[in-house]
Amino acid sequence: MNVELLQYPEDPERAVATAARLCYAPVGAKELMETMPPERVESVLSTIMKSGHFSTLEHVSYTFAVDEVSRALTHQLVRHRIASFNQQSQRYVKFKGEIPMVKPATVAADPECNRLFDEAAAAVAEAYRALVAAGIPAEDARYLLPNACETKIVITMNVRELLHFFELRCCNRAQWEIRELAEKMFALVYPVAPHIFAKAGPACLCGACPEGKMCCGKTAEVRAKYAAIKEGAVV
Repeated sequence: MNVELLQYPEDPERAVATAARLCYAPVGAKELMETMPPERVESVLSTIMKSGHFSTLEHVSYTFAVDEVSRALTHQLVRHRIASFNQQSQRYVKFKGEIPMVKPATVAADPECNRLFDEAAAAVAEAYRALVAAGIPAEDARYLLPNACETKIVITMNVRELLHFFELRCCNRAQWEIRELAEKMFALVYPVAPHIFAKAGPACLCGACPEGKMCCGKTAEVRAKYAAIKEGAVV
């Protein structure tokens, strides 16, 4: 899996603080953006995050390029509706050689299951190419393709949705592939907005696990992992 941060505002935390401060300031947003001292920005952000006045977080968005993930992942991803997605099309992109697949580690670790997976993937690829060669449109031949097919996707989320996404998908109970995506996205946004994302991540970072009896039981390990991510970030 490859995840890159394509685009975000030059100073995301100042933009959020400006939007929040505007509600109580006699001057305009442009002047606030240019003149607010750094310590005031930090103070405003602290108030926002503690009070839960998160509408101001919607003014800042991050855009990611994601490659080498499965259609199984993107089917889960688009359930996060307050976001924008553009995905590689199987209608217009024809697979001419091997069809790249994402193979779960549980499958790869078992020789017999690994063999079955590879044989099934090869059979699908052969049938797909035969249909296309016979003149079947790619948009119809793709009905054979499995969830394991690799895809590429561009994702844009505002900060408020990112916090929600991290809370759900960084959790150990999230499916492994989308959890890996969420962790990589978090590692990219934290360094550029450390005050906003200071408590971002699974819900158990800052309180009790909300999963109840379904809790993974690894709260201490999860907290240590996110502390290490933050410590290693270049702020």
